[in-house]
Amino acid sequence: MKLSDSDLRILRELARDGRQTNAELAEKVGLSASQCWQRLRRLENSGVIKGYGARIDHDALGVPETVLLELAMERNEGVEVEAVCEALARFPEVLEVRMTSGDFDIFAKVVVSGTRGYEKFLRERLYKLKGIRQSRSSFSLRCYKNEISVVP
Repeated sequence: MKLSDSDLRILRELARDGRQTNAELAEKVGLSASQCWQRLRRLENSGVIKGYGARIDHDALGVPETVLLELAMERNEGVEVEAVCEALARFPEVLEVRMTSGDFDIFAKVVVSGTRGYEKFLRERLYKLKGIRQSRSSFSLRCYKNEISVVP
């Protein structure tokens, strides 16, 4: 789907604030409310806009620590990397799962309540998955940018 400059303005504005009304959005992107609504529906129906959500303060939820987890899989056990990715994606502590290239097969971002919370995640969730050869964990010290999406 070819995106027009107006489409890109709509996407940028929604990435900044997805809760604004159509009238507010239309004014900010320089379209009539009707034109904006039609373009917005087309972006949604085509799958360019996949949904809307809230940014959650994990500190307020009691899971202030973010762990960046890399996993290398055993090749001879017949474990599909995709199956492990899908299993990880079902865990509520896991915010993001990606199949990757390089030394590790999987990247995951996990939120926990400190080192004890991470130990519990390892014991009760991760270590029960079959086929993991190696893992590497890094606690994130500070986040400088955390965008949901980027619009060119």
